[in-house]
Amino acid sequence: MQTKIQFRTATENDLDSIVAMLADDVLGSKRERYEQPLPDSYINAFKAIKSDPNNELVVACNSIEVIGVLQITFTPYMTHQGGWRATIEGVRTSASVRGKGVGSELIKWAILRAEERGCHLVQLTTDKTRPDALKFYERLGFKATHEGLKLKL
Repeated sequence: MQTKIQFRTATENDLDSIVAMLADDVLGSKRERYEQPLPDSYINAFKAIKSDPNNELVVACNSIEVIGVLQITFTPYMTHQGGWRATIEGVRTSASVRGKGVGSELIKWAILRAEERGCHLVQLTTDKTRPDALKFYERLGFKATHEGLKLKL
């Protein structure tokens, strides 16, 4: 990517771009609701994230637009001697920049942010139907060391 990418905390004005990116893939198109006006659930989630000092919604921008997003959550654990972990969720890049290094830069930024916050571990999950995403994260140094389970409520 030739344009320098800037990373910043998302604002409510970014929600339209964020939800559009979340909805713009095979899985996201089935579970997100990108419509105007945006459903209140997205605004409420944004406000909850913004008010929580252990949650950050971060956007990647080129000089004119939001081109990537992720959420990073910092959690204290009793394990690992009371250490902190960072969990990365909701990683998306704009279709116009996919394959151009924006996702890699976004994840590298999140890893540095986790180090700044004193985390000993960065974790994330990816859907099993996304083998390319798994390879992407493995190229960045992540290892599939655990089997993750979820219970949909």
